Order: sequence, then structure tokens, then C-alpha cells
Amino acid sequence: MLGQQRFGAGAGRGVPADDVAKLAPALLKNAIERLEEVIDQETAALQRRTSVDLNEFNDRKSHGLVEITRAMRFFEATPPEPHLVTALTNLRSKLEVNRAVLATHLEAVREVSTAIADAMQNADSDGTYAPVLKGGGRAS
Repeated sequence: MLGQQRFGAGAGRGVPADDVAKLAPALLKNAIERLEEVIDQETAALQRRTSVDLNEFNDRKSHGLVEITRAMRFFEATPPEPHLVTALTNLRSKLEVNRAVLATHLEAVREVSTAIADAMQNADSDGTYAPVLKGGGRAS
């Protein structure tokens, strides 16, 4: 084992560098596939308008990003193979769709919360400080 570089931490613990180089494409591909699955699940749940635990999805997506970042470290000297670049491009597309669906969901949440806040404010008001309209009436 003299002269043979070994990885001490990370995905290649104690594994010779040559072996890690052979495993790196599979590590990255698996990480991409796991993250795509999480993104697909969240996007589908939001599109179905079912109850969604956004914190759980956020945690799972963050974990997936860490996995991809770690796997990408093995490609610092050379670019990933073309099929991995394609997989990363597809992941980016799925992330963009997910972002758009999340933005729509968050805008709907804002609208509902504004409507509820307005209704609560109107219910609490006795009209004393309501603006006076021309002709002596009050705005409702």
C-alpha cells in the first residue's frame, strides 16, 4: 500500500483513490436520483393540493444537496461524464418546476393569510375610526 493514496474522510473512507474514482460516477448518479425523487414527490403533492410538510421536504432536499456536493468533489480534476451532465441538467429543470410550484403555493398562502387578517381586523372594528365618505356615510 505504499505510495497508494487513500481517502480518509467522506464517501471514500479508507478506499484507494483509484477505486473511489471508479465509484464516483455511481455515487453522483445515485445522489441525483434520490434528490429528483424528493423533488418529484414535493412538486406532485403541491400540485395535488394535499397537505405538505414543507419542513420535511426542505430537510430532505438539503440532505440531497449535501450528497451531490460531496459526490462532485471527486470530479474536481476532471468534468463528469456526459450522462452525468445530462442528469444534472434534468435535475436543474425539475428544480425550476419545483420552484415555480412553490412560488404559486406561497403566493396562495399569502393571499389567504391576508384575507384572514383583514377579516379579523374588520370583525374587531366597531367602525369608530372608519373613513368618512362624502355625504356623511362611513366606508364599510
